[in-house]
Amino acid sequence: MKIRRYAPFPVAALLACVLGGIPALAADPPAPASPTPAASAAPVAYPPAAVTHHSVTVGGRTIAYTARAGTTTLRNADNEEIAQVFSVAYTADGADTRTRPVTFFWNGGPGSSSMWLHMSSYGPVRVPVPSNATPPAPGVQVAPNPDSLIDTSDLVFIDAVGTGYSQIAGKGTPKTFFGIDEDAHAFERFIRDWVNENGRWASPKYLFGESYGTMRAAVVVDGLQHAGMAIDGVVLVSSVLDYNALDNGQGPGEDYQYISFLPTEAAVAWYHHRVAGNPPDLARFVDEVRAFALGPYADALMRGDALDPATRRGIAEKVQAYTGLDVAYIDRADLRIDPSRFEHALLGASGSATGRLDGRYQGPELDRTTDSATYDPASDDLLTDAMVGAFGRYVREDLGYRVERPYLGTNYGVVSSHWNFRRTNSIVAPNSSKDLREALIKNPYLRVFAANGYYDLATPFFGTEYTLNHLGLDATISRHIVYGFYPSGHMIYLNDEARRALKADLVKFYQKAAVR
Repeated sequence: MKIRRYAPFPVAALLACVLGGIPALAADPPAPASPTPAASAAPVAYPPAAVTHHSVTVGGRTIAYTARAGTTTLRNADNEEIAQVFSVAYTADGADTRTRPVTFFWNGGPGSSSMWLHMSSYGPVRVPVPSNATPPAPGVQVAPNPDSLIDTSDLVFIDAVGTGYSQIAGKGTPKTFFGIDEDAHAFERFIRDWVNENGRWASPKYLFGESYGTMRAAVVVDGLQHAGMAIDGVVLVSSVLDYNALDNGQGPGEDYQYISFLPTEAAVAWYHHRVAGNPPDLARFVDEVRAFALGPYADALMRGDALDPATRRGIAEKVQAYTGLDVAYIDRADLRIDPSRFEHALLGASGSATGRLDGRYQGPELDRTTDSATYDPASDDLLTDAMVGAFGRYVREDLGYRVERPYLGTNYGVVSSHWNFRRTNSIVAPNSSKDLREALIKNPYLRVFAANGYYDLATPFFGTEYTLNHLGLDATISRHIVYGFYPSGHMIYLNDEARRALKADLVKFYQKAAVR
């Protein structure tokens, strides 16, 4: 579901990072190391796939579909079992598979199952959580989803190894799966196997990733195309292709993150009525902040200690007007507003913090004396409970798939703590934009849709724009990337208005991608 914060990359630690991955989470004190998960000595016993038949009404049209819940065995080059990957596929009955698209969905983490997209976005059913940035009541039930994408594409929701019901088995080991490239290769194998088993080579194929899942999508699309499977479209929701755009505490002189986050911080301040003049049009206001962030603000940060006092004062006053923070606070922060501190400071006078995954949310601070938010009101226990509880009932009672082990909606403690964030032969921060660039250049039919929430303080929309605008593409290819911006947070679909707007944009994207 979510991207995590990571500690700085001091130069002296870079070689250690190559061996051990990125250092501990910056937002929390170091946690005891989780035990390395052991691989199973024998094939895991799973029930056979459960196949059920259903219907849902979307846009006034009733669509009959088949659901198939079960695991796929992944094998190594020696044909030995290495993992069992759980998925749920929804296929429209009677459709022509030569023209019917199929879309593969996943969340991120690393360490998140696909439960969030599966239960909240565009599956045939969804958990109806409140749209007004308040937590759901315990015990909420799934309901038919009139905004489902089943009217446009078949849907396959995939759980990464180590999450959901997917797990290492046989000859597999954590090192086989827990890393950027290792994880992507597992998804590539699954997709190739699924396409083979279901006879879908002729079908238009789409990848749909959220959060860290967008980094995965960029690597997977390039890998699949290298292996001979062309992809028609990639949907990136709340993107993070380049970790330099995140609040990683990179250290003095690394100002990219502050530029990336300023427009989002301004949008969150606007939502909470902290912006000077309370401008009525959010999109127009954000455009103004974008221009300031790329222009005077970026120039001021690049000047560093050489910035003259008068210019510094003017920049601080402009940041104050856009964010509602006190000028003295901005000056003490050296004009650089860390998002975790922003979450604490924006509503600090009331004793509340804003959400990180979704800045619309707010909740009472656990410690009013700290300088940063102590928790994320947008990812509280009630939201997780709603999704895990609803999915557990749904998969057993509606889909008829019963396995005697808990469904791991998230498994950050094991997966993230053993994750290899380093690409092959690389010591820089994780970045998969090169993979996406190569895929776009080599496949002139590939289209990319980047969906962004204005209030996402985890993966800022301006960082996504910056990354995708710096792929070095010529104009004929860069036009294949389109954007959507919505009044929501990291999980765009939790806001009813945003979910419906995104659905309409997705349908247009699929239609345009189908035109040759």
